[in-house]
Amino acid sequence: MSKFIIRKVAVLGAGVMGAQIAAHCANAEVPVILFDLPAKEGDPNGIVRKALDGLKKLEPSPLATADRVQYIEAANYERDLARLADCDLIIEAIAEKMEWKRDLYAKVAPHVRGDAIFATNTSGLSINALAEGCPESLRPRFCGVHFFNPPRYMSLVELIPCKGTEPALLDTLEAFLTTTLGKSVVRALDTPNFVANRVGVFSILAVMHHTQAFGLGFDEVDALTGPLIGRPKSATYRTADVVGLDTMAHVIKTMTDNLPNDPWASYYAVPAWLSGLIAKGALGQKTKAGVFRKDGKQIKVLDLKEQDYRDAAGVAAEEVVAILKNRNPAERFAQLRASSHPQAQFLWAIFRDVFHYVALHLSDIANNARDVDFAMRWGFGWQQGPFETWQAAGWREIAQAISADIEAGKAMAKAPLPAWVFSREGVHEATGSYSASANALQGRSQLPVYQRQLFPERVFGEPQERGTTLWESEGVRMWTLGDEDGKRVAILSFKSKMCSVGSEVLDGVQEAIKRAEKEYDGLVIWQPTPPFSVGANLKQMQPVLEAGDFAALEKVIANFQATSMAIKYAQIPVITAVVGMALGGGCEFVMHSPRAVTALESYIGLVEAGVGLIPAGGGCKEFAIRAAQAAARTATNDPMNFLQSVFTNVAMANVSKSAKNAREMGLLKAEDVVVLNPNEVLHVARRNALAMADSAWRPLLSPAGIPVAGRNGIATLEMMLVNMRDGGMISAHDYTVSRAAAVALCGGEVESGALVSEKWLLDVERAQFVDLLKTAKTQQRIAHMMETGKPLRN
Repeated sequence: MSKFIIRKVAVLGAGVMGAQIAAHCANAEVPVILFDLPAKEGDPNGIVRKALDGLKKLEPSPLATADRVQYIEAANYERDLARLADCDLIIEAIAEKMEWKRDLYAKVAPHVRGDAIFATNTSGLSINALAEGCPESLRPRFCGVHFFNPPRYMSLVELIPCKGTEPALLDTLEAFLTTTLGKSVVRALDTPNFVANRVGVFSILAVMHHTQAFGLGFDEVDALTGPLIGRPKSATYRTADVVGLDTMAHVIKTMTDNLPNDPWASYYAVPAWLSGLIAKGALGQKTKAGVFRKDGKQIKVLDLKEQDYRDAAGVAAEEVVAILKNRNPAERFAQLRASSHPQAQFLWAIFRDVFHYVALHLSDIANNARDVDFAMRWGFGWQQGPFETWQAAGWREIAQAISADIEAGKAMAKAPLPAWVFSREGVHEATGSYSASANALQGRSQLPVYQRQLFPERVFGEPQERGTTLWESEGVRMWTLGDEDGKRVAILSFKSKMCSVGSEVLDGVQEAIKRAEKEYDGLVIWQPTPPFSVGANLKQMQPVLEAGDFAALEKVIANFQATSMAIKYAQIPVITAVVGMALGGGCEFVMHSPRAVTALESYIGLVEAGVGLIPAGGGCKEFAIRAAQAAARTATNDPMNFLQSVFTNVAMANVSKSAKNAREMGLLKAEDVVVLNPNEVLHVARRNALAMADSAWRPLLSPAGIPVAGRNGIATLEMMLVNMRDGGMISAHDYTVSRAAAVALCGGEVESGALVSEKWLLDVERAQFVDLLKTAKTQQRIAHMMETGKPLRN
């Protein structure tokens, strides 16, 4: 069978979701057309243009770089439907009204190419019912593809077939969503609200029910249902505000209308207080008022008893926090059940009812338990899905406790747990996850696209692959995978907290490179768990700094520089494989590697100014070299065109908002690779290492003479600083730190255009770094960061 390639996408509907789906296609370099109704006056594409302007203002930005918006073509249904013939995938993303969608389908169907995929982004309407609105010839190519908001950042996409969807089409679409758009796909069944919203909305309804049953405040509940139980900071009611209270009510109504015989049907109702807020137009974040609202700097919360807003001050009780900090899940749940504190009883109740719900509905809402758990992780940001949480806490013990509460009338529904629950010790095993509909374990998808994920996310109960250790030290582990590539490419991972870089990591990297040069064709630096690295280990540096041993500190910095140079000039390609943060020294390792492979959601930057320092692991040196290279490509041969923006980023400790933005900032090279799916980064890094080795790659020779900006460049940058200092925008010490960065970036106090070596540039940045370490204000900044985790502006 020939391969179907999705070259171009059309998105129908320029609302919140449609515009952001189009933006993410542009992030992935996929040509995209965004359609909407024609404007009643002026530019016929005015509605789409307004939506594109709105994308530029959203935070966090749906655009990986600001220029992405120009790659989204604007169109309207009246004049441009013929352009659909150029599109291989058409995604409908208009309002959640069945009749509106069907009307649109009838309008666009004649223009859909005979082999194109037609998909709906509905969040819960029946895919089969929508398919009936398509011509019969289109139904085999119709399915649901449900993105979560915001589409760039939320990993989950639910893929839902209708009765006649071609299986090969689903496989093609799953591969495209996974690799090209970087998404995590769950195949869902055509049931109301599918998987994530079905469980997630029920969870919210359970929280709402028990909030009132236990007499808790909304702010108190959010203090309990966020990070303390492995959920996002926005917890429950803040999440509802962000999603939109009207949207929440609509999703609840879908369950009300379509699940009349469900054991929990009486709870599928919008609470009176929520209906009241919606009636007043208080819809949450988009109207600046909902469950919460902000008055100046004060966050206020709705108080149901007072029927008014009060200051939000709810907290979790100390005894409940102590229970939640117990790392033994079985003990933790036993303590919650045993506690008489209303907060503890509330927490047990919301967990119990969700466990009950997913057990009873597993057969009709998902193919298996793994899909439920991943849907909640990827779509709602839970650290563990409900089945994982239950299994970790002791499957039989929890099942018995749930049954006891059902019999006692404490649970929200009277239906007993299904019989399969008591015949098992859990739902996740090494060989697969339990499917209630098949009454068997189901393994993972065998689609070829998943061979690119060498370390896919695991659920509780699945074994974790660690590879084979080749060599290990206090700071690093050098290892390999037992495949053909593993015989040629070694992997290096840091063992330190947050992958920070201390002396043990520096020495380990240098030793690993020496070993890899002798025995392997390439080395990939990759961390099994993000971040890539948060930079230098300040905690390790602090005692030496307090002792005033600056000679020892200079040796540490020299060793840092030596490590960066070892990465750059290794006789094998040393690839940095980045997911998440690469800050400070971690960023400098990336800058020195001959090839970086980065996930799109990588946040890279030289942040040393935040603690009163400058980059000194070779970062300033690399920027000086890149400035000289950029100048050589221009008619004026002026390095300042490159250095001015770089200087601002270094002085302000700016961090990229994506890997593509890091390339704009000069932190990544043109040849560095950006991968949309973070789970594919290691695969791509290893393949790049092999390709470079097979091409007889060698490191570039160190430049014999690097022309630098020198004194004139320093003076130019200093003028910017004087204006900022005199205008009260920066402090006197900010000025000192930023001037040190200017000196290092411009190659020191030399004539403009002077030719210097890499060693000279390293010596200059190291000297500036040590001089800053000697200042009281930098020492105060470091101490404050160590104590509070926040920067000090002194």
